[in-house]
Amino acid sequence: MASFSNDVKKELVSTVTDKDRRYACLYGILVFCRNMSDDFIGFTTESCEFSELFQRLVKSVFKDSVAVSTELSEKKSGGNIYSLNISGSNAVGTVLNRYNIDLQNREINMRHIVNNSLSSFLAGAFLICASISDPNKEYHLEFTMPVDSLYDDLHKILMSIGIDARKTERKGMTVLYIKDSENIEDVLTFIGARQSTIDIMNIKIYKDVRNKANRIANCDSANIDKVIAAALKQTEDINFLIQNGAFENLSSDLRETAELRLDNPEMTLQEIGELLEKPIGRSGVMRRFKKISQIAQQLRNEIKGR
Repeated sequence: MASFSNDVKKELVSTVTDKDRRYACLYGILVFCRNMSDDFIGFTTESCEFSELFQRLVKSVFKDSVAVSTELSEKKSGGNIYSLNISGSNAVGTVLNRYNIDLQNREINMRHIVNNSLSSFLAGAFLICASISDPNKEYHLEFTMPVDSLYDDLHKILMSIGIDARKTERKGMTVLYIKDSENIEDVLTFIGARQSTIDIMNIKIYKDVRNKANRIANCDSANIDKVIAAALKQTEDINFLIQNGAFENLSSDLRETAELRLDNPEMTLQEIGELLEKPIGRSGVMRRFKKISQIAQQLRNEIKGR
């Protein structure tokens, strides 16, 4: 099943173009690769595009001196898993020496990120160790550090491009995460996933419109309930006065207003006011019904006290 993370990775593959970008992207993949030793570098991915990119990058940077072994297997839940590795001390040594990767003290060496290729380096880091949640559900992007020492380096790089990121621990691993949607959009745009950024923005717009519509609907529903409850109370007071022979004692303007309510139980105060022989506003109608209610309550009290 396709995921938003895989959609982002698929988009990133097409951004790694010239020599400097290929070199920096491969560095990002390698320095953030979790499974790395003196004689083995390996990882698995569900992205066919990423699998193919890694092989092209290794070929581009190392020519025939380093080979990538690949293995394809099927997931029980559907889809494929691609296993890629570079094995043998000679091949791995060539890779580690080229990028000056110290397995005991892994850090980001900025001299391998030249000519505005930082975006490709971060794209490589995203491809190998990052994931992003479906924005329909939540806004969350995270990089899982293969070693704790890389957190500070990556955090400084993200801060330098205006990204606010946080740190947490999960299952013994250091995780750099971003939850602010605008920061996530900025990261995706910077590393080249512009369509994914647009997708998030469209989802935010949809959510905002939906939430506003729900608030309006809830407000309308609450207002309707209030109008109905008020109309029922007004009708109850009027009928009480009629049943107890007190209706004719009302002033002509109160009787006219009461009769309109009995004939039009669904109308708002504004609409009743407009139907009066001498139209008045909503507040004027409200005052008349309040007066009718007071008269009805006074009569109830008198009856109760007899």
